[in-house]
Amino acid sequence: MQEDSGLRPQADSRSGPTWSPQDLRHLDGLRELEISVPPADGVPGRWTPIWVVVADHEVFVRTWHRRNTGWYGRAVASGSALIRMRGEPVHVIVTATGSTDADAVDASYRAKYGAAGAQSMLTAEAVASTLRLAPRPVLTIRQQNHPAGRR
Repeated sequence: MQEDSGLRPQADSRSGPTWSPQDLRHLDGLRELEISVPPADGVPGRWTPIWVVVADHEVFVRTWHRRNTGWYGRAVASGSALIRMRGEPVHVIVTATGSTDADAVDASYRAKYGAAGAQSMLTAEAVASTLRLAPRPVLTIRQQNHPAGRR
């Protein structure tokens, strides 16, 4: 249930909703994050383990081999994905950031996975593949039915 995740969709001028401090600590503590991007038919995709870092109170992921297929290609194309937090799926907004914030994200990969371990995530191709994950606000039924709640 997403209500248990501690998500606090707060407005942020740069990336929209933000993560709660509890969620940031949880995500930062994970060695691997599971991500799934349902294909266009809406059938749940398979869960793929990926490395995740927190930098400047935001959540980032990268792929070591950028391509237009698999979880990465579908996430970029759709702008959304699911991640597994505390055993529950959480909807996220996916934003390609490329080399924006590269120094902070690179430092987070080095600190978390070690300089040698993080090498594959520090190449020019990997840096260009950087994605920011933000919690997608969950609308209540009342908000969904109200004209101001529909977007």
